[in-house]
Amino acid sequence: MRNEVGALLRLSIPIVAGLTASTLLGVTDTIMISPLGTLPLAAASLTAAVLIVAQSAVYGFITPVGIEAAQKFGFNDTQGVRRALRQGLLMAACVGLLSAAIMALCWPIMPLIGQPPEVLELGKFYWFTMSAFLIPVAVLMAISQVLSAIGRAWTAAFLSFGGVILNIPLNYVLIWGVGSWFGLGLVGAGIASLTADVIAACVALLWLSRQGYLRRVTSEPGLGRRLAGEGLPLSLGHLGEGAAFSLVGILLGLFGATALAANQIVQSVGGVLYMLPIGVATATSIRIGQAIGAGELDRRRPIARTALLMVTGWMSLVTVVLMLTGGKIADALSQDPNVIATTTGMFIIVAIIQVADGVQSTALGALRGARDFNWPTGVTLASYWLLALPLGGLLGFILDFGPLGLWAGYGLGTVLAAILLPLRFWKLTRDKKILYKAGCFQSM
Repeated sequence: MRNEVGALLRLSIPIVAGLTASTLLGVTDTIMISPLGTLPLAAASLTAAVLIVAQSAVYGFITPVGIEAAQKFGFNDTQGVRRALRQGLLMAACVGLLSAAIMALCWPIMPLIGQPPEVLELGKFYWFTMSAFLIPVAVLMAISQVLSAIGRAWTAAFLSFGGVILNIPLNYVLIWGVGSWFGLGLVGAGIASLTADVIAACVALLWLSRQGYLRRVTSEPGLGRRLAGEGLPLSLGHLGEGAAFSLVGILLGLFGATALAANQIVQSVGGVLYMLPIGVATATSIRIGQAIGAGELDRRRPIARTALLMVTGWMSLVTVVLMLTGGKIADALSQDPNVIATTTGMFIIVAIIQVADGVQSTALGALRGARDFNWPTGVTLASYWLLALPLGGLLGFILDFGPLGLWAGYGLGTVLAAILLPLRFWKLTRDKKILYKAGCFQSM
């Protein structure tokens, strides 16, 4: 297990850095938008609540590309890795365009579900700009998946950070202006994020081309169809979880702009802290995929066990930190006393569910590495849509616990997933025969 700790950390840390880079785009937007007032912050929160759904679906659809690359890398198949990358970029372009169009078409629905009119009036352009943002995000996701799978995770992280570094000065100029020009406010934040990620994606593609990763290779019949077939249930699972998460954010709009602004602060901070379990989950997928590609099936359980222990320890620490410092963070990011009070309460609720969220995420990563996609999707959809959301609605609206009740119900759905998903992995990995019957093992 000690060897696996080192291997997972070496892979997880650069993956976390890369994921944090993408999350920091939202954090820098939040920090630089917050002085504009509660309404712009609420508009950013509403957009982010839907954006996370689309990003989750895109991530799920592209994930099999990374698993394919990891197994080919474990099998020392360089041509197979290049095929996975080329196919991944094609899939990313298609799903990025589709998700951007769907998000843009969702805008007319917002007034119909009770969102504050003053927030909608202010946030329209930001919404459409962040819809287009999904296209470069999808491309960077595919590149990062493959580079991480072949041991170039730090390269992926550096490429991702280019967008964050560029976003900061662009945000400053476009939000606040320079000289006698007063800037574009919230509109400027959207333009800055989109521009920064487009440039980062172009730089990443140029680097891949110069390194020879985009060189033509012999095609593998049916590869695209197979990866898309594996990506679809994963995309549905991520979409289900992301949509449930997003719906909580949208329902908070029924409590007014204060609840939306508080949620934006909590999710921006919590999203950064959550990058370690996401990174460990991705590293677990890669390590298990590489082990299967190399035919070393006895490594699957030690990898998963080590990852679960690491995540549990980290998320326990996060829980304590959020409970102790949530009020101070709220006070630093808002001048509205109502927003500060609501944010402080939300931090406590979100802190309590952190461990379960980390466990379910890591278990999903282990199952993805073993190419088990369909059953986890069913568990995810049932946990969040049959338990979390109805219970959140009961606590938040019927029993009148407000925004905190809504988040508490969501947390109980996360706990259910955290119990069922590890049990599934342990059942599948009892022996090779069971794994093969489940459709997870791909012989090389």
